[in-house]
Amino acid sequence: MIEAGARAPDFSLRNQDGEKVTLESLRGRTIVLVFYPLDFSPVCTDQLNVYQEVLGELQSRGVDLYGVSVDSAYSHKAFQEKLGVTLPLLADFHPKGEVARKFGVYDEERGVSARALVMIGPDGVVKWSYRSPSPLEIPGANLIFDALEHPAAA
Repeated sequence: MIEAGARAPDFSLRNQDGEKVTLESLRGRTIVLVFYPLDFSPVCTDQLNVYQEVLGELQSRGVDLYGVSVDSAYSHKAFQEKLGVTLPLLADFHPKGEVARKFGVYDEERGVSARALVMIGPDGVVKWSYRSPSPLEIPGANLIFDALEHPAAA
């Protein structure tokens, strides 16, 4: 998994509306890439709902969250609408898992990304990262808040 201090790999992914989102287009703000396995799975549904609850507070601290999975933009749109979340969802669909691989969080055995969080600073450098030890363990929002307060200790 990518570690703090590394330059975040460039990427270009489509969001749930089919718009291109690149790392370069996100520069200037702190972002957290929320890697998760699949839309519509029960644990992923819970995970995105947790982040939606704190999205406003994170944004007020200058942090934007972006969900990333191997699903298509069309699936992301339906998932976003079903959940009622505003968190943008990025499609790491084709080539499948390419961005997750760049960040070292692709699970080859399952063919999906692991559950992971990567905080990237306004300069494009990774400030903090976390990978869940199990696909069933949701990385809590508290981890993001802790990383904002103490990036080296998180």
